[in-house]
Amino acid sequence: MAKENSESLERGSFLWRFSKKFNFAAENIIPDPLVFCLLLTILVFVSGVLFTDHGIMGMLNSWYNGIWSQIAFAFQMSFMVVTCAVTARSKQIKKALKKFAKVVNTPTAAIILLMAFGYISSFLNWAFCTIVTPILAMQLTKNVKRLHFPMLVAAGYSTMNLGQCLGPSASVYALLAGQDHFLVDKIGVLTQDVTTYNPMNVIVWLILAVGTILLTLKTMPPKNEVIEYSANDEDEEKEVEETRNTFAEKMNGSKIIMMLIGIAGLVNIIFTFMKSGFLGSLSLNFVIFIFLTANFMLYNTLEKFIAAYRENLGLATDVMIQFPFYGGIQGMMSDSGLGQIIVGGMCQFATAYTLPVISYISASIVNLFIPSQGGQWIVQGPILVDAAIRLDANIPHVVNAFVFGDEATNLLQPLYVIPALSVVGMKLKDVWGYMAFIWLFWCIVTIIGLLAVPGLI
Repeated sequence: MAKENSESLERGSFLWRFSKKFNFAAENIIPDPLVFCLLLTILVFVSGVLFTDHGIMGMLNSWYNGIWSQIAFAFQMSFMVVTCAVTARSKQIKKALKKFAKVVNTPTAAIILLMAFGYISSFLNWAFCTIVTPILAMQLTKNVKRLHFPMLVAAGYSTMNLGQCLGPSASVYALLAGQDHFLVDKIGVLTQDVTTYNPMNVIVWLILAVGTILLTLKTMPPKNEVIEYSANDEDEEKEVEETRNTFAEKMNGSKIIMMLIGIAGLVNIIFTFMKSGFLGSLSLNFVIFIFLTANFMLYNTLEKFIAAYRENLGLATDVMIQFPFYGGIQGMMSDSGLGQIIVGGMCQFATAYTLPVISYISASIVNLFIPSQGGQWIVQGPILVDAAIRLDANIPHVVNAFVFGDEATNLLQPLYVIPALSVVGMKLKDVWGYMAFIWLFWCIVTIIGLLAVPGLI
């Protein structure tokens, strides 16, 4: 027994050794995110020409129109990433996270703290969670020895994806709760107590959340393979007092201007909450506005404010560039009927019992091509709803399965993890292997849950 324990310490746990098998793909197969996006573009284009009657010019026109259909959304998402990053990397937030990280002193406690924090912050906003969890991971690995930093970043990123499956801000849940969504004539208004917080969804989510924490705890590397965060401490910032003589210099350094704008934003936030309630207020634009207002408070001069935005603009590069191309992919899949062929073909083999699993698998596949939950639902939603009505399946369960599938393959689709990696100076190949390992665990557990849990409640 002692010999086995010694060998385990030298080689790492079984789960660690298994997770490392995914590193081959990370290092040798998975290209940079933009290359991945462009390869998917070519694949969809060729498939549309070969398997639909849309034709070469039809596919080209759909690609072109799809690109421009996503420009506004690309800016919205980019602005959210940058604004949340400015908040998360502010001196005050980093100082708070540094103190927060010191409440634990063992690897087990550190992992539990990070992931619990990730789930909670994801409920509030996915972009903030994406940025702030690697920063907390950085602080934890500074204070607690034997924490494998790439694994912490991947595990923290997974909390953002899973949190959206039970959070009120997920696109599809918010859409179906509206009075005028495009499927309202078929299924009516589905409030979030029916979709997000039905018993099946809550039970499967809890199993995945706790299971992912246990998986991370048991995936322990040997000492010689632990990679700790080793960059220079960014927290040592010295305040430099500047002499401001001219009117322009005084305006640039004015704290009063920042305070007035911050107060104006705060008044609007309070008024909106009073008018629409907490959950009813959380539109994407409103969430961005909350963090924008916070930044006027956190950075007390215009010079510091604009410098922080300049410093973080690079985090949005991949989102800003790739979203229009994914819009082109969405346009080709939707206009040619290719997306409908994929989902509809799978639904032909479904029963009322298995349709949620078909919904999960099809959403997982389509998400690789359309990493926008709302855009993906436009392609898949009508087919899944029609199949559910025809088979008399549980529509909320089909919707839940769709959301789980959409979020799961965000662990394989590299778009959303790039801002998190940029914050801590890492590359995709450093974390993709462990992300794929978590995806496999989620896939197995979710499919079993979708089949077993409805019969138990």
